[in-house]
Amino acid sequence: MFLCPQSNLAAIVLTILVAITTKAQNLTCNRQCGDQTLQFPFGFSEGCEIRLKCSEKRVQVEEFVVRNVTNSNILVDLPAKCNRSMQSIGPLFGENFAPTLNNSFLVQDCREVLGGCVIPASSFVGRHFDVESCDERSSNISCFNKVEQKDEVDVVSYDDLNNSRCKYLFSALSFAQSQEIQLQFQVVELGWWLRGDCRCSQNATCTTLRLHGGDAGFRCHCLQGFWGDGFVHGTGCRKASSSCSASTITSGGCGKATKIGVVVGVIIAGTLVVAGVFLLWYCAWRRSTWLGKHTIVKRQLREAAGDSSVPFYPYKEIEKATSSFSDKHRLGTGAFGTVYAGKLHNDEWVAIKKLRQRDTNSVDQVMNEIKLLSSVSHPNLVRLLGCCIEKGEQILVYEYMQNGTLSQHLQKERGKGLPWTIRLTIATETANVIAYLHSAIHPPIYHRDIKSSNILLDYNFKSKIADFGLSRIGMMETSHISTAPQGTPGYVDPQYHQNFHLSDKSDVYSFGVVLVEIITAMKVVDFARPRSEVNLAALAVDRIRRGTIDEIIDPFLEPHRDAWTLYSIHKVAELAFRCLAFHSDMRPTMMEVAEELEHIRQSGWAAMEETVTASSIGSTSSSPRHGSERSLSGIKKAGHGSERLIVSQKTECLLHSVEVKDSSPVSVHDRWSSGPSSPSSNSLLGNVIP
Repeated sequence: MFLCPQSNLAAIVLTILVAITTKAQNLTCNRQCGDQTLQFPFGFSEGCEIRLKCSEKRVQVEEFVVRNVTNSNILVDLPAKCNRSMQSIGPLFGENFAPTLNNSFLVQDCREVLGGCVIPASSFVGRHFDVESCDERSSNISCFNKVEQKDEVDVVSYDDLNNSRCKYLFSALSFAQSQEIQLQFQVVELGWWLRGDCRCSQNATCTTLRLHGGDAGFRCHCLQGFWGDGFVHGTGCRKASSSCSASTITSGGCGKATKIGVVVGVIIAGTLVVAGVFLLWYCAWRRSTWLGKHTIVKRQLREAAGDSSVPFYPYKEIEKATSSFSDKHRLGTGAFGTVYAGKLHNDEWVAIKKLRQRDTNSVDQVMNEIKLLSSVSHPNLVRLLGCCIEKGEQILVYEYMQNGTLSQHLQKERGKGLPWTIRLTIATETANVIAYLHSAIHPPIYHRDIKSSNILLDYNFKSKIADFGLSRIGMMETSHISTAPQGTPGYVDPQYHQNFHLSDKSDVYSFGVVLVEIITAMKVVDFARPRSEVNLAALAVDRIRRGTIDEIIDPFLEPHRDAWTLYSIHKVAELAFRCLAFHSDMRPTMMEVAEELEHIRQSGWAAMEETVTASSIGSTSSSPRHGSERSLSGIKKAGHGSERLIVSQKTECLLHSVEVKDSSPVSVHDRWSSGPSSPSSNSLLGNVIP
């Protein structure tokens, strides 16, 4: 047994006494408000760690009514109100809670244009809020949401909101991530924490939060199969019974049963004999718990990796590669974590994904991704190079993709746009790899999160699918039933959302949305559009059904420049229409989608060959496709054995004659000699497109 050094004996005894005192204070905390009982650390009196307000049997944060309190957040009502001062929500920024990054604040009368959306109040307010439109001074509503945080904190500060230089706060939107991903109006999500280092009980996990000013906080969550608050100074975690649940902080019967256990624990801990025994046990328990959790997780990850021998990188090596996760190495931030670029020991650039530990499912998602990526191999799947699980972090290391995501190019966040032939090739490659996951391996794999931001592009604009955290293996019919639909709003199969039935056709629907993105370059969900057109899939289906798809084609594509471009765009739109059918039985399989896209792409070669043949015999007439001689005469192959098309008039201007190949993945090290010697915030992904 590991024993504590004698020099630390006094400090540990003092810690035990403080714990006993805290237990005693815990008994004096009033946690009852009407018929609602809150678990540790919440309460309504002086002895409570996080004090809320009980008014007329309702839980409040000052004057704001609390809708729900969970083991990770507090949902607070923020009714829509015109001309509400920014200072009025100051009480929501407390010592132990603050708004999370899942919120989007609706502000008015701003002195400068914000980076988020601008919503016309006259049309938006009446549809979504029970309040009359505001006056002309505040006719437009802007969105303030902090996503790319420079100081890498997990919550919003009052200064962040105040520095937006807006005069009024109209309301807020919250992206709730409980059983479903939902957009909630007039709600603010507050994240809560206790300050200091983790003090969680056995059978509990600790979630750390980064706070402003370099401080840290923590929350405890009981493992699956246990109930309680998870804290050492609370009720801890006990084996769950049919009548007890640890899914929420508000509880009833189980909380009454635990009070007796707390009282007994305080009485026993108060005796000197038990304190002496506890001293020895405490030291051994702390060490064995840390080693045990680390060993179990590491074993699970190795089992998930199977025979692939996924390397485990030391945390110090990861930290060094990213310059301690500095801003200049950051590639982007998403719902599940932040991605950085870094150089490991072999001097090769890699992408390092640091997961945000928001819930107890983070380890499961890591193991799921390792298991799936280790079991399949395809040139259009991003390669997993290793992982790291030290210091309470879960980190995945992938191959580096120099040209970012398809979404960034479609939204003009990188470059001025992609030509149609490149977009069509990306769509074909993506369809092929999804078809491979569905049909070429057994059991099949359903990705469940197909979207343009998960389609990565390498130096030659070759596409690769990433982010398998939500993927599932489908074997039998019963395995297709999910507890709740997961995915990204705008991409989720409506039939899957309705009956939780998971199948390969759910990925087909999501890919249909990606095809519409490729054609239109429009956002999948955009509240700035009319209400009936907020959802891009619904908008596209309406236009295709009415034969007016030309109204929403991306003008950058110049669809009327030649016959083949217009023909192929319309054929892809028809294919997208079939993929977006409400009933899954009406949708094609991904194998059929991939074959049809390849046929459309090959039709361009047929048009080129007709043009070349006509030109070689000196014919001055057009090819059978009207106008194709003028526009397709410049089409050429790029790379040996490649079937990619590049329209020289558009592509050579944009890509600076970049050679496009269908070769195996190219490492950053192989190509970096033509670019900067080290990454920066502007050049880290490679500025191939100006």
